[in-house]
Amino acid sequence: MVLEYKLVIVVRTDLGISKGKMAAQVAHAAVNCALKAKKSDSSNFNKWFSDGQKKVVVKCQNESTLRELQQHARDVGLTSSLVIDAGLTEVPPSTITCLGVGPASESQVDEITGTYSLF
Repeated sequence: MVLEYKLVIVVRTDLGISKGKMAAQVAHAAVNCALKAKKSDSSNFNKWFSDGQKKVVVKCQNESTLRELQQHARDVGLTSSLVIDAGLTEVPPSTITCLGVGPASESQVDEITGTYSLF
């Protein structure tokens, strides 16, 4: 069985941010997770990178869900990164907008994010 690797970004739907703002926040999460994983989880990073750098965006309802998902990711040893906005455009300063989980094997990431709907 060949393992596939991915990085999932979970975005809050309660903020009502524009598509452009959301795209920027998702990019922040992807870059942050990739850099973290390259440094501290190079095996998963290298497999994900050579596997095409799959990224999936899903949605959740609120900040507390993001925090719960991050804690779950930490508990099982997966790379994660909360994105905290500077508040210069659409949301107040220090607003948590999304969470990146991975890169890691799809089965590991799905354990955390598999029940959330695609954005």
